[in-house]
Amino acid sequence: MPESGTTVAAKYAIAETCTRMAVHADRREWQQLRALFADKVVLDYTSLAGGEPVRLAPQEIVDAWTGTLGGYDATQHLVANHLVVIDGDRAVCTASFQATHRLAAAHGGSLWTLGGDYRWELVRAGDRWLIDTVVMTATWGDGNQALPSQAAA
Repeated sequence: MPESGTTVAAKYAIAETCTRMAVHADRREWQQLRALFADKVVLDYTSLAGGEPVRLAPQEIVDAWTGTLGGYDATQHLVANHLVVIDGDRAVCTASFQATHRLAAAHGGSLWTLGGDYRWELVRAGDRWLIDTVVMTATWGDGNQALPSQAAA
């Protein structure tokens, strides 16, 4: 059965919100990034760093990512193959990703790249969709795995 124009528009808005998370992080557009998040967000990067998922306010996310991503000369998070499922005022968007991190003066190579899948959960807030859960599942990596600690130094 064909989807309604309203459903297609909502799916587009959801996929764009998720894509904007990557774009704003790469461009260091922290205010625009913060605006994409609900009041509290579950971040699950345990496939990469271990530990447990955390629940943070948008400013806490921006502060953390400023410290981690801000240490690189450049990052590029490419997201593709978005699939969106809407259930009332909630939605789930999944996408494949490839993230390249560059630090020019790094010992052991200037690039670290990883790939895998993102899973975002979003909640409708008026005419916008806000991210309240981010799960990053890394399935492969290549390059200088010491780059994150060098960028944070």
